[in-house]
Amino acid sequence: MNKEETLKSLELAEIEMNRLLEKAKSLQGSVRMEDKFLPIEPRESKLGKWFYGDGQKLKALSNNPLECMSNIEQLHENLHKRYAEIYTLCFGEEESGGLLSKIFKPKQKVPTESEIKLMNEEYVSMQKIATELSGEIARLVRRLVAVSEEKINSL
Repeated sequence: MNKEETLKSLELAEIEMNRLLEKAKSLQGSVRMEDKFLPIEPRESKLGKWFYGDGQKLKALSNNPLECMSNIEQLHENLHKRYAEIYTLCFGEEESGGLLSKIFKPKQKVPTESEIKLMNEEYVSMQKIATELSGEIARLVRRLVAVSEEKINSL
């Protein structure tokens, strides 16, 4: 693990989070997009893969309190839960099928008024969670910048 790669991973996490928000907005507005299948499960996302891999090593940094990592994990999971709710309202329950279900994309259904209202509420919730998550990631970045590269490389 090195400092530059770690900071780049956190920068990419911010980009991915914004992409998830955009995707949720497009789904709730019934705008069809080519790539509408972002990871629903937090561990499948770029942030999740990094967080549950190399990111866990950051718990050993003396200037990084454990609640920072816990907060990032909780907020990230909540963000994906809200996205999953919007996805389910647009397409129905996610099927855990095999290869064919990944090839043939599900059809977007026409949401009812109550589903549209719920999607809007979920999206607003996602925006709030994303703001909090951005704040936690920014605090982590500040802590990483303050630590020497040697210390991070030794993790």
